[in-house]
Formats: sequence, C-alpha cells, structure tokens
Amino acid sequence: MSSLASHFAGGRDYLAACTLGLPSRATVAAVRADLESAASGRPDVVAASQAVEEARASFAHLVSSPVGDVAIGSQTSVQVALLAAAAPDGAEVLCAEGDFSSLIAPFAHAGRRVRLRTAPLHELAAAISPDTWLVAFSLVQSATGEVADAARIAAAAARSGARTLCDLTQAAGWLPVDATMFDATVCHAYKWLCCPRGVSFLTLAPAFASEIRPVQAGWYSGDDPWASCYGTGGPLAPDARRFDVSPAWQAFVGAAPALALFADADITATYAHVTSLAARFRDGLGLEQPERPSAIVTWPDATGEALAQLTAHGITASGRAGRARVAFHVFNDELDVDRALHALGVRGAEDLSPFDGLVYAI
Repeated sequence: MSSLASHFAGGRDYLAACTLGLPSRATVAAVRADLESAASGRPDVVAASQAVEEARASFAHLVSSPVGDVAIGSQTSVQVALLAAAAPDGAEVLCAEGDFSSLIAPFAHAGRRVRLRTAPLHELAAAISPDTWLVAFSLVQSATGEVADAARIAAAAARSGARTLCDLTQAAGWLPVDATMFDATVCHAYKWLCCPRGVSFLTLAPAFASEIRPVQAGWYSGDDPWASCYGTGGPLAPDARRFDVSPAWQAFVGAAPALALFADADITATYAHVTSLAARFRDGLGLEQPERPSAIVTWPDATGEALAQLTAHGITASGRAGRARVAFHVFNDELDVDRALHALGVRGAEDLSPFDGLVYAI
C-alpha cells in the first residue's frame, strides 16, 4: 500500500474515508491547473469533456462493467430517482432497514402507489417475494459498515424475477466489485474513490435500461452532445449515456486522475490491507469480527464519548446512528490503528507522539 499512499499528501489520523475521501496529489494538481486556466480566460471544455470519458472508463474497469453500461451524474439520489420514476404503478420495492436515505427516499416519495417495504440486511434475501419489483440495498452499510451478502441477495432476486439495485458508494475503491451481478448500481465517488464531490455513476444492465425512460434527458444525453444543445436535442445515445446529465466539469477534471489511480491498483491487495487494519482495531477494542470483513468499524456510542475522545487526540472520525465510526483506507497504516486505540484508552496501545507530518511509516 505504500505506493498508493505516496499519491496522497495526508492521511495520518484521518479515519473518515467513509465520510469524505482525501484528494490525491494528482487531483489537486488537475483542479488547480483547470481553475488557473479558466481564471486566465482560457477554460478548456474539450479537456473537461475528455476527463468525463476517462473517468467513465476507469470506473467501468474498477467495477467490471462494460463502459457502455455506465452513465454519469452528480448525485446518487438523482440517479435513484430515475429508477423510481420507472417503477410500475403499485410496484413493491424492498430495501434494507436503516440504509442510506438517498437510496430509499426516492422510492418512498415516488407516488403512484409504489410500496416500500424494509427488512434487516441479513434477512433481505429471504424477504424477497414474487410481488417484489426491485430490491435496493447498499453493498456496505453506511451506519454500521456491514457488508451485504450480495451473491445471496442477487440469486434470490433472480429466482423471484425481481430487479436489483446496489449502492456501491461505501464499497468501490476498497472492496472488489462486479457491477454486472446487479440490474443497476449507483455510486458517488467522493468517499473511497477520493474524487471531488459532484461525481456519481449509474450502471444499468441493457435489459433493465430498456425499461427506463430518460426523463432527465438533456444535451449531454444526446448521441453527440455538442450537436444536441437546442430543441429536443436530436437522437439520444444508444447506450447508458442516454441517462447522462450535464457533468460538473471541474469535479470530473479532479475525478479522472483519482479514478485512474484506483482502477490501476490491485484491488485484492487494497482489500487485504484495509480489512486487516480494521480487524486489528476491532481486536484492540474487543469487538467481534464480522462474517464478511469490512474496512469500516462501528460500535455503540450513544453519548458521543468515544468520538469526542478520538477528536480530542486529533483523530478525524465520525458518528452515525448512535455509533462511533472509523474507516481505514490506502493512506492509513498500523500506526493509525494504534493511535486511535490509544486515544480510546486501550491498554497496551503505544503512547504515541502527536501528528508528525508523515503519511506512512514504512
């Protein structure tokens, strides 16, 4: 992981990739160069558009999806809303209890008698019925870090004839992902993929895409965006690009190098690195190891005392749903684990010095 860590200027004591990923050196340089060019009166929209396509291709590679099945956007909730608008009248949508609202709320407010039903994540596969039109769940739960048994859920959905929608936001970047297991996936790239906020992706299996109306069509969803700027915009793109929305150019300029970094990395090595750090932390706190390893560790913290202890020691963590939450990424190492344990008063953790400016101790 030292080679990946070298691409980041910071990381020591930062245990919050599940909240906001850190920008890589290349991302910072790309955004600065783009802003300086624009400020001097030479904005380069051609280069920005190229960055969009580079980002799309890198994401497709990262999640093992054909690039033609990938649409770009700015927010996952908007892309989920596209699918909610396609739900048949009276359709049942099954979601995991306590999942992130951007995945659930669009269906809850879809109208047209669309019915939302929830079940605990570990019971989601068993809860699928012949009446279920769509099963929507996060591959990794934001509030708890729990990793879904995606293969079991997908198999149960296939047996019942239900579609699947999987949110990859808390997974892509550290967990090996195959988007083709699902009818649709969404992913905001500002967390584990360390992109600027405003870059999201939607993958759609062609059979499911044929059932979705491009209700958000605009100039960028045209077969040739630059020839689709006026009137009805002309013919739509023949693949998932017809679900594109106009990109936030500067965000994608920064996203392209970050996504290339993760797409080129050995995801199995990344997975082993981050889950071993999380396991070390769980052992230190005496927490049970999960059935499916996760890079996110959470534990009850209703009063916020644990989060306050971490913060007081200069460690950036987070709290969600009455739980303290830490996350370990490519820019973290064993020293980050031990410093966090020490902050929480774990005996045996070294009494380490304050932040020393190093990203990695090798």
